[in-house]
Amino acid sequence: MFKKSFKPAFSMLLAVILLLPLLPAASGTASAAENPPKSKMQTYVNQMQPGWNLGNTLDSVGEDETAWGNPRVTRELIKQISRQGFNSIRIPVTWDNHIGPAPEYKIDPAYLDRVAEVVGWARSENLYVLINVHHDSWVWISKMESNHDETLARYNAIWTQVADKFKNESDKVSFESVNEPRFTDGGTTDETVAQAMLDELNLSFHEIVRNSGGKNATRPLILPTLESSPSQERMDELYETFEQLKDDKNLIATVHYYGYWPFSVNIAGTTTFDDTTRNDIITTFDNVYDTFTARGIPVILGEYGLLGFDKNTDTIEQGEKLKFFEFLTYYLKEKHITTMWWDNGQHFSRTQYTWSDPELYEIIRSGQKQRSSVAESDLIQLRKGEVVTDKVVQLQLNGNKLTSLKADGKRLTKNKDYKLSGETLTIPAATLERLTASGKLGVNAVLTAGFTKGPDWNFYLTVHETPVLSAATGTNADFAIPTVWNGDKLATMEAVYVSGGNAGPNDWTSFKEFESTFSPNYNAGAIILRPALLDTLRDGEAVKLTFYFWSGDKLTYTVTKNGTSVTGQPAS
Repeated sequence: MFKKSFKPAFSMLLAVILLLPLLPAASGTASAAENPPKSKMQTYVNQMQPGWNLGNTLDSVGEDETAWGNPRVTRELIKQISRQGFNSIRIPVTWDNHIGPAPEYKIDPAYLDRVAEVVGWARSENLYVLINVHHDSWVWISKMESNHDETLARYNAIWTQVADKFKNESDKVSFESVNEPRFTDGGTTDETVAQAMLDELNLSFHEIVRNSGGKNATRPLILPTLESSPSQERMDELYETFEQLKDDKNLIATVHYYGYWPFSVNIAGTTTFDDTTRNDIITTFDNVYDTFTARGIPVILGEYGLLGFDKNTDTIEQGEKLKFFEFLTYYLKEKHITTMWWDNGQHFSRTQYTWSDPELYEIIRSGQKQRSSVAESDLIQLRKGEVVTDKVVQLQLNGNKLTSLKADGKRLTKNKDYKLSGETLTIPAATLERLTASGKLGVNAVLTAGFTKGPDWNFYLTVHETPVLSAATGTNADFAIPTVWNGDKLATMEAVYVSGGNAGPNDWTSFKEFESTFSPNYNAGAIILRPALLDTLRDGEAVKLTFYFWSGDKLTYTVTKNGTSVTGQPAS
């Protein structure tokens, strides 16, 4: 399924690549700023920073741009994106349903005009614009090995018409040859063959555009690696293509990044922004910089985010999510890599023009300029009935200073309500007792830390008891474990057969993928087990589930599937 999706084949590639041993990082902070060779094209890419993707819209595979659930693009939306501080917009376009038969492969003029209309709105806001050939990559280009001549002819026809349509546009409109080019969907298994086909497409794209007249002779052109992967081998292949073209003053490289895969989807017990996840950022973009930027080839990170967002933006715990993006965005700034945030409609409302996660937006925007301050966690948890003691929290100030700490907007007094020693924040028991005097379970107060630079950091002060799970019966299509949350939240889940061995998909790990195989429903008081888990279980064999909560609590539960029926029982 590709609706509101992050391309499954690309995520599986990341699973293979990113589970390999990672190189050690020199430190846990962003590197010193690099100084790439000065060039007109590097300046051009710098001026595109930051960028935003108009995802799941004109790239939708269907009748029109609303086929995947987003509304038609309006001029006001484009205006609002500019007002949010973005300097560039990537407009992914899927042409497949709008192309006529061979041999002309004529693009529907109304559709081409619609793309041009959206491009025009973006240009009227002085945004840099990137357009491409998008989901065609898996819909039909992927079959190039078995259908070479037709695929190449169709691809060439698209770029011939698009190049002609936009040949007199400002050079602030750039072209990307193809999005995440991959041929495995078409049955190609030989990497060398896949790379040769991508080379053929990239070279043909370059020739068509350069010979199409107008401003296309020098228009910035963007070339991807195979699958837009930042793996070293694939970047080396793309570098060889650049060497062959000898057009270095007008070319840009692009890759995509959705993070260290276990963290990105919350699987294998990787629930926090740990050293491995951080080092993956460092290693990946040191390699990108060394392969391209340091050699005079500017780079656009055409898409970035977390793969777990495809299911739910809460797949990753809020504080851990914020730490990931804080580190990533500033590290990319230091590497002079322009970023284009992937948004399929789940981040910025296309009609209300508001952010679904303002904290995430603010920390990404701040990262374009400076490091922001974060903390080891955004959770401060007290167990109901236990003696309250001082809470010590480690801050990571990143060169900033703590200027205030507020509780639900009311300023607390330093050295009375809280203490700070270096980067160690201490909240005395007396303050905690006062703020949780109601005794209610769940969040009792939000403590907001303010700093000299960057966005605030929120701590959620909660009171909890051990959650309670109850017996249930249901089906493999909709099985819910009744759950009394008691102020706690779910971190991850483990699944093993009572008889031995890991259960469920991705059985190389006992820890299952958050949201894909299980999902907490806090409002309904349930943990939902998804068909992606239940359909893989062996009939009649008991499976022990272990639920891990952010408080540190751990509960076990047994489920058994027989055909479509599922029963569940908490541990006695």
